Amino acid sequence: METFVAVAAIILGVLGIIGSVAPALPGPPLSWVGLLCLYIWGGGTNGAGEPMSTTFLLVWLGIVIAVSILDYFVPAWFTKVTGGSKYGGWGAVIGLFIGLIYPPVGMILGSVAGAFVAELLFARKDTMTSVKSAIGAFLGFMFGTGIKLISSAVMLFYIIIYAF
Repeated sequence: METFVAVAAIILGVLGIIGSVAPALPGPPLSWVGLLCLYIWGGGTNGAGEPMSTTFLLVWLGIVIAVSILDYFVPAWFTKVTGGSKYGGWGAVIGLFIGLIYPPVGMILGSVAGAFVAELLFARKDTMTSVKSAIGAFLGFMFGTGIKLISSAVMLFYIIIYAF
């Protein structure tokens, strides 16, 4: 049973990394479920022979929740940091959701196009300022993807440590 749980947890960790890039899968939550499986059924220990603690599991749950929430708001924040208005921020978020139809390219293009169009039409900014806002939306999308990848990769590392 422990071997089955260890393999399942590793598969969930790998799916978490894939899901950090592919929007159809919730990346970090899948990796956390892998940790949870090891906690409940795995009975594994780390290199020092210590079992996974409840505190460790809850801290990672907090990280997963924070990363998941940040992933939706970081593009809007980066848009504002690069000179965009609240319209550009909302355009980036709305474009991101519309882009979910054609992931992952649609998400990137949707976020960029949403910020650009919103700045141009609603904030009545010039083309260059709108382009800077769109670049901020793209950087925000990349940052959000990066934090998901990092958190999922670290969880996969811990899954492997506690599984073997």
